[in-house]
Amino acid sequence: MAAPLDMSSTEAQPESVVTGMGKAIEGRSLGQIAWLRLKKDKWAMAGGVVVALLILGALASLILNAVGALRPDTYHPDLIDATYGRPVGAFGGISWAHPLGVDPSNGRDLLSRVLVGSQFSLLIAAGSTLVSVLIGVTMGLVAGFAGGWLDSAINWLMNVFLAFPLLLFAIALSGVVQQSAFGLSGNALHVAVLIFVIGFFNWPYIGRIVRGQTLSLREREFVDAARSLGARSGYILRRELLPNLLAPILVYTTLLIPTNILFEAALSFLGVGLHPPTPSWGGMLSDAVSNGSYSADPEYVLVPGLAIFLTVMAFNLLGDGLRDALDPRVR
Repeated sequence: MAAPLDMSSTEAQPESVVTGMGKAIEGRSLGQIAWLRLKKDKWAMAGGVVVALLILGALASLILNAVGALRPDTYHPDLIDATYGRPVGAFGGISWAHPLGVDPSNGRDLLSRVLVGSQFSLLIAAGSTLVSVLIGVTMGLVAGFAGGWLDSAINWLMNVFLAFPLLLFAIALSGVVQQSAFGLSGNALHVAVLIFVIGFFNWPYIGRIVRGQTLSLREREFVDAARSLGARSGYILRRELLPNLLAPILVYTTLLIPTNILFEAALSFLGVGLHPPTPSWGGMLSDAVSNGSYSADPEYVLVPGLAIFLTVMAFNLLGDGLRDALDPRVR
């Protein structure tokens, strides 16, 4: 009789299998998957780089302005030709000391004014967006989760705010509040008024998005499981629904910021935003149009116009990229 075969010598051990396969396969989180998708979108990455540079430039200009390195309100009458009322030199007075030229009315440095104007544009846009997101997310969550008469009441309130003439109200309120109010004065007052007007009346847009998402999520199994375990409504809203809403909230936030930048620039262009001599992109456009300097040299319109265009385009590209990266249905 033949001896039984000994299979112990030919059986692969777990250690040898792992060693032969090389590096162990690791799972990827949803954040890692979204980041990999975002890195493939070159336009979104370019927009993110521009946004980062804008923020860094605004912070750097804030520091430089505080130490006196930037002088956006310093007049240089010696740089203006008294005969023709134009900057001395070619291309709007461009020189090493003034890389973008000077203001044709009083010789103020355009680069300094653009950099300081970016502080106020980004500050007002970020503050108003934060106000809109906080109110909109809260109202949308409550309306979508509670339903019934409360949902109807919040929906009615949203319709009222959406039908409100925001631009006319902003012009009227900014015109009434001039010197001091609410313990504030000067630039602080004007910035606070703009943040309140833009942010408080724009919350229904994100509120409707959050409400629609909440109506879908509240019927999911994980919400029913939390209810079956005795979780209260506040816990479900904070720990179950809100984390699942972070992706659409983040995307809409990046898309709302450029809208608020344009709105602030429009108010400053109409003369009801930041008051001079505080530089703002919309105010610079208004000055170029009012004194007719754009006809002599289009640079005075192109410089603040390009600043607004690049900022809005960068945020829009980043927002579109985030929307595609965070959407699980996109392959």
